[in-house]
Amino acid sequence: MNAKKVLAILFAVMFFVMVGFGIIIPVLPFYAEELGASPVTLGLLMATYSVMQFLFSPMWGRISDKIGRKPVLMIGIAGLALSFFLLAIATQVWMLFAARIIGGILSAANMPTVTAYVADITTEEDRGKGMGIIGAAVGLGFIFGPAIGGVFASSNLAIPFYLSGVSSIITFLLVAFVLKESIPEKGVVREKKRPSLLAALKSPNANLFILQGFVSISLAGLEATFAYFAFDRAGLGTVRLGYIFMIMGLAGAIVQGGLVGQMTKRLGEGKVIQIGIIGSAIGFALILFVQDFVTAAIFLTIFGLGNGLIRPAVSSLLTKKASSGYGQVTGLLSSFDSLGRIIGPPLGGLLYGITIFMPYVSGIVLSVLALGVYYLYMHQSSKLEKHV
Repeated sequence: MNAKKVLAILFAVMFFVMVGFGIIIPVLPFYAEELGASPVTLGLLMATYSVMQFLFSPMWGRISDKIGRKPVLMIGIAGLALSFFLLAIATQVWMLFAARIIGGILSAANMPTVTAYVADITTEEDRGKGMGIIGAAVGLGFIFGPAIGGVFASSNLAIPFYLSGVSSIITFLLVAFVLKESIPEKGVVREKKRPSLLAALKSPNANLFILQGFVSISLAGLEATFAYFAFDRAGLGTVRLGYIFMIMGLAGAIVQGGLVGQMTKRLGEGKVIQIGIIGSAIGFALILFVQDFVTAAIFLTIFGLGNGLIRPAVSSLLTKKASSGYGQVTGLLSSFDSLGRIIGPPLGGLLYGITIFMPYVSGIVLSVLALGVYYLYMHQSSKLEKHV
């Protein structure tokens, strides 16, 4: 099976995974509230999943290097399905936490394994394109998932969870019967040293992990506060806000699905990362001037286009620089991404409470820091090359 066909299958896998994940996004707060969860409890419930992803992504990445991508991906998708069905039958708040913990631990396998799979089957020249295709699948899944969840939740709040479970089962079958293993037995990595976040921060690629953390914090802060900001500044309700995020998501998916590959081939990952960070910073600055639906849609889309370039380019560059298994590297990257999603929402909410403009000003600051971290990475890389 050639790389194009495999990438098409991986696109479908991540699309279905993210549709299933997205379906429950608009429903979980109301579902938890029905079971007696307070706003604070709901915040903890949402954070629990990201904490598990943060802790377990490196482990799954390393395991996929040892035993192969396919079995680890099947474990991750099966865990996702199990967590959705557990949510559907939950009758108490603690059951929601149990489901989110199980789902977070097991589904932490999905993103690093798929990203490592892409690195396995692509040449260095096409690596950015492959990473962009996976990013596009994630973006499109997040667009369609919440829309489906909102429609089916009107009759019964448990239905979206069953739909997510079924979506995950379909994805599991797709992986089980269509996807081939990407690591031949002789190529499986067997390392004695366990990867850790501390080790990642001491590695030559540490600045790329930190960069992704800054980008993730700023994005999560925006996602947590923009609904309030758009209402306060322009009187935008949930329906029009949904349209805005859909427009942004489609634009980002188009960029990741096609433009990232062309840009990385012509300019290299480093230039694409810089363009993405600068584009994000410009988007954050423009958001401060939102006045109505049109300006909100345009400015958020500009942000989305810039932000959409960063993760695929960082993933591509990291796997090219990897001295060990791809799974180990992509697992650590996913962990830093999750760390940003843990820090971002409460930080964004705290800053919004000070003044409604602060989350976006901080987004500009974090973008500047990310750019500085990238230049530091380039400086250190050039020094290392001179000593080799």
